Amino acid sequence: MKEKILDKATDMFLSYGFKSVTMDDIANKMGISKKTIYTHFDNKTKLVEACTNTLFDFIAGGIDQICAIKKNPIDELYAIKKFVMLHLKDEKSSPQYQLQKYYPKIYEVLKVKEYEIMLVCVVDNIKRGLELGIYRPNLDVDFVARIYYSGVFAIKDNSIFPNTKFKMTTLEDYLLEYHLRGIVTPKGRKILNKTINSNQE
Repeated sequence: MKEKILDKATDMFLSYGFKSVTMDDIANKMGISKKTIYTHFDNKTKLVEACTNTLFDFIAGGIDQICAIKKNPIDELYAIKKFVMLHLKDEKSSPQYQLQKYYPKIYEVLKVKEYEIMLVCVVDNIKRGLELGIYRPNLDVDFVARIYYSGVFAIKDNSIFPNTKFKMTTLEDYLLEYHLRGIVTPKGRKILNKTINSNQE
């Protein structure tokens, strides 16, 4: 039952936001009593924490699997973006924004974990791109990795990119193309153009 509660709560939090969804909403949706939820989770904060940690572990595992395939670095980044967007319904409800605003401690812990995972992934991606000659040889790898990471968090900032004006899937596409066009060689640009065209079909 605990796993079922986690699955349903995670789905609802991502669809409607962490603040918007109440324990009553979850109980009603599952056809169980609120008391059943409290048997497994002391309060809503504990449930939110468990949901975000479980989701993080799942996404981190998925990214590891994609990286293990060792696709060409450009296709790898597009595969990761597609996988993450598939499992994060980051649209009108702005779950990340609500998490940051209403559960700042959970958000900060998650941000540190995301940073550690993403930095390793992007640094490895850039190094392989350099070896294959599809990224420019004069890149400062650490700088490029950190600036890309900063962009990923910036586009999720509702005060900079309000969800009433920008669609998250579009922002993700814009950011990734912006990042790659700044670092590819002519050889890499051909792969990038081909990848973009295949993703638009």
